[in-house]
Amino acid sequence: MNRLSVLTAAAALLTSPALADGHATGDAEAGEAAFRQCISCHVVVDDAGETLAGRNARTGPNLWGIHGRLIGSVDDFRYSDGLTALMDMGMEWDEEAFVGYVQDPTGWIREVAGDNSLRGAMSFRVRSEEDALNLYAYLVSLGGPEAEEAESE
Repeated sequence: MNRLSVLTAAAALLTSPALADGHATGDAEAGEAAFRQCISCHVVVDDAGETLAGRNARTGPNLWGIHGRLIGSVDDFRYSDGLTALMDMGMEWDEEAFVGYVQDPTGWIREVAGDNSLRGAMSFRVRSEEDALNLYAYLVSLGGPEAEEAESE
């Protein structure tokens, strides 16, 4: 591999939309645009009460700090039996789980839990894996408790 190829590859890695900690591989900027399709049901509000994205929608849970959060664990939100079962299993949101869920909520829950009787309540499906990856990158870019802990250390 010649030097120019190595430098080009290194520059591409350094400027890629992936976060340094490897939590998200999508393009957060594209995810911000894609989030417009989510705001009728979801909001991103930090612990201080500041709305970072969306409107005051309450159909779906607050998506702030989703990375590493236990599935189905937002206080005072009534989850589907499917997401409650995954919470009971101790599953956490990561990129793979998020992407699978938003593309086929009920199908993903059934596959992961191994129970075809479970359902998800989210009827919307993100059409492409790229859009799902971008949405996740955007949500992770907004921060959360895990990011705030890392900054304070």
